Amino acid sequence: MDSGKVVENIYLLVIVTLISVLQNALFAQKVEKECNQCSQNAQKSAFERVACANRNCMDAYPTFLAVMWCAGLCLSQAPAAFAGIIYLVVRQKYFVGYMGQTSQSTPGYLFGKRIIFFLFLMCVVGIFNYLLTRHYGSDYKEYVETITSAASALLLLP
Repeated sequence: MDSGKVVENIYLLVIVTLISVLQNALFAQKVEKECNQCSQNAQKSAFERVACANRNCMDAYPTFLAVMWCAGLCLSQAPAAFAGIIYLVVRQKYFVGYMGQTSQSTPGYLFGKRIIFFLFLMCVVGIFNYLLTRHYGSDYKEYVETITSAASALLLLP
């Protein structure tokens, strides 16, 4: 396979990954800022909330990257990258909501779970299609990509 073709097939996933790295850096900076303010003001509750939100986001991060890349490589890059961007927006909502009251973070958490599940389903369908193609010669990737592209818009529904 031509190296230009490989880059063409993954550039959206790379962009989403780089944006997520920047988001992680901003979260870490917020934790550091709260830590410095905590030592000056002796308010540990704000620091603990920010640190916990950051830890929760980082716990889900490897799963997000794995399913986004698997979905993008095994099935279709554009819907996987779109779901990845939506996940990053939802993760931001979760983080900001957690800094307020933990109940404000629940919608972001639930929406994030739905996006992870969508990406997981894309992975399974992509692998299943590969197995069908390999063993039975039936390639349904074009049909599945069309359905996935249409279904990715449903992620925007609350």
